[in-house]
Amino acid sequence: DWKFNKGDAPGAQEPGFADAAWRSLDVPHDWSIEGPYGEKETAQGSLPTGIGWYRKRFRLPESAKGKRVFVEFDGVFENAEVWINGQYLGKRPFGYIGFQHDLTPHVRFATAENVIAVKVDNSNQPNSRWYTGSGIYLHTWLVVTNNVHVPQWGTFVTTPQVSGPAASVQVKTRVRNSGQATAKCTLLTSLMDKDG
Repeated sequence: DWKFNKGDAPGAQEPGFADAAWRSLDVPHDWSIEGPYGEKETAQGSLPTGIGWYRKRFRLPESAKGKRVFVEFDGVFENAEVWINGQYLGKRPFGYIGFQHDLTPHVRFATAENVIAVKVDNSNQPNSRWYTGSGIYLHTWLVVTNNVHVPQWGTFVTTPQVSGPAASVQVKTRVRNSGQATAKCTLLTSLMDKDG
């Protein structure tokens, strides 16, 4: 249920922007692979790049009030700029790493609608040694957490010593308290053996 427009769309970051004529699709999405192939294209296997816009409307339940709300993009190629309800959240240059934005100060709850807008600019070509595609090419997540939570990429599991019969496993976890009050909490981490 995302809306997509291939090409620039000035003002598309505004919640009231008219996007009814835009194409409806699900992400992940790559507009380059859809073609058409062109003789003038110099990169991306002669497939089109350029600028594209994505917009998504969503509602949050009243029960999410007082919690933290994030949007996580596993991958957008490239130069993604993100807005929520017309508020600019930032730009992620290039496109080979996931990123997150905190929506909490700008979201609405219950029957009020939220609009996220993403401008993707893959027009600077060539920009890679191989085909990258264009757009929100990996999954996107809406994450709602308590004020005390494990942040994105907050758990690190390593195996500093490994031998035939045994291994030592080390787990480090960051816990963030985004609330005003001190909190006492218990962290429980489970490591699962793929065979067990």
